[in-house]
Amino acid sequence: MKVTFIGAAGTVTGSKTVVESNGIRILIDCGQFQGIKPLRELNWNPLPVLASSIDFVLLTHGHLDHCGWLPRLVSQGFKGKIYCSSATKEVAQLILLDSGKIQEEEAERANKEKYSKHEVAEALYTVAQVEKVFPHFRVVKTNEPVSLDAEISAVFVNAGHIIGACSIELQLENKTLVFSGDIGRDNDVLMFPPTKPKKADYIFLESTYGDRLHPDTDAKAELETYINATFAKGGTTIIPSFAVERAQTIMFLLWQLKQEHKIPDIPYIIDSPMGVGAFDIFFNNLKWHKLTLEDCKAMSRMFVMITDYKDTIEAIYNKGPKVVIAASGMVTGGRVLSYLERYIGLPETTVVIVGYQAEGTRGRKLLEGAKEVKIYGKYYPVEAKIHEIEGLSAHADQKGLLNWLSELENKPTKVFLVHGENQPADELRIKIKENYGFDCSAPLMGQVFEI
Repeated sequence: MKVTFIGAAGTVTGSKTVVESNGIRILIDCGQFQGIKPLRELNWNPLPVLASSIDFVLLTHGHLDHCGWLPRLVSQGFKGKIYCSSATKEVAQLILLDSGKIQEEEAERANKEKYSKHEVAEALYTVAQVEKVFPHFRVVKTNEPVSLDAEISAVFVNAGHIIGACSIELQLENKTLVFSGDIGRDNDVLMFPPTKPKKADYIFLESTYGDRLHPDTDAKAELETYINATFAKGGTTIIPSFAVERAQTIMFLLWQLKQEHKIPDIPYIIDSPMGVGAFDIFFNNLKWHKLTLEDCKAMSRMFVMITDYKDTIEAIYNKGPKVVIAASGMVTGGRVLSYLERYIGLPETTVVIVGYQAEGTRGRKLLEGAKEVKIYGKYYPVEAKIHEIEGLSAHADQKGLLNWLSELENKPTKVFLVHGENQPADELRIKIKENYGFDCSAPLMGQVFEI
């Protein structure tokens, strides 16, 4: 058996791991690289294995860094099946369609305004290419084995993190390989705690927050403080947010604050077709989260939900105080950029960062105190107040990752740390060795291991 790490090794995005056994090739996740330019450029490269030679894709969840390269995979000849939970299929379809649309729009805008370094800017993939992915999806039930081949099966189990997210237990050659996917928190506002593995010979564990602990702070109280302070200045609060789970978590907290009469009676806007669509997925998949149908209905009444870009323009030029939740979560694209073009240079504006910001993203630059940001080829001075609410991460922290390993009944042969930058992965490696004595390493991009 051979395992090749072709993404999310030494970095947090582009999750892709190839498992080869007895002539069968399985790709665990098929994510898009995000962040610094050298990583983004990898999205244009073909895989080190032929796409047509891959038999199956097993998808842990629907975030872009786990599913966002599927259109390229299919366009390069993949003809196999993509297995995932029902909710992940819905999320992935939503996110991929939105991504394809953004790719097309940004290429068109770059060509029109001539700010691309390329003679002709091209989309990484189009909406039409996205739609060709959908016939490959196959929905699986959680906790039930799925037969991939005569001697290969997989079990998908709840990972928390976002709606539909799963860890995957792969059985082959009398061994159990466990792929964590992204692991959620035991005390998440919306998601149920992740299921911990009981047996594993090899573990492929995410390490996004491998070097830190989430602060024991009150995210709801922080939101209250920032919104009221901004309102007092007559300003706008902008919350760049991942459209799936994070946007709904923010909505839930704002809804609670509004019920408690702790925040002002101003417009609360969800400006993201994907965020609105994701809320529909919450309605349709109640078993995946803690909200009741009544909660969902009551929350939806509080917010102005924008899908049409004409309404975005109207909201942007509305001078009154407001709170806007808009994608993308790392400020890499989407409608949040349109708001920031107008508001980032105003000192009465507050930008609240509520999730992980990968290296090289605008969100990371804002957190690091950038004095200006580049948006659509132009530079804008940063005069807005930038705040971070760390307690809202959908990822387990170092303690949570260690706890996820706590119910193993056997000592795994090896733990591979993926989906993390080098320092977090290495600090987690040390902690796992100290706590459990497991052999542990952080593979490099392109590294191959024989099992």
